[in-house]
Amino acid sequence: MDATDNSPVAYDLKTPTGLGADAARDIGAAARVLLADIFALYVKTKNFHWHMSGPHFRDYHLLLDDQSAEILAMTDPLAARGRALGAGTIKSVGDISRRQRLLDNDTDFIRPHEMLAELREDNLALVASMRSTHDVCDEYGDVATASLLENWIDETEKRVWFLFETLRGS
Repeated sequence: MDATDNSPVAYDLKTPTGLGADAARDIGAAARVLLADIFALYVKTKNFHWHMSGPHFRDYHLLLDDQSAEILAMTDPLAARGRALGAGTIKSVGDISRRQRLLDNDTDFIRPHEMLAELREDNLALVASMRSTHDVCDEYGDVATASLLENWIDETEKRVWFLFETLRGS
């Protein structure tokens, strides 16, 4: 093939793994959906960070900036883990939107406490999804992906805690 040939080429992206084809298929599928939710939560968290207002602006703005960075940090290791298993991963914003379960929020104005409450609920839903994905990993003995998820569950529960305490009494 020369450098000017733009015809599609079929490549086998399956990576050899001791976990087997069924594990790659099932864990990969769960990871793609989870990854879509993580990206959706990242964008929503940044959206609320950018559109924060009110008397607690600085504190909330900084909280959401920290949380969005933590959420984004999960994306590459999760996608890479899926590929290491021989599975595909998400390919585009459209792919994310077709797979995500967390809802977007395109509202022009939302009160700060409503933003934080929505993010708290979304993070709780993400924890449930991570636990479900962990169960799939356990079924196939995939301790590497399970280990990543365990750390992210801890981080996500911490975000829920911070959002809960920030909203306490409001």
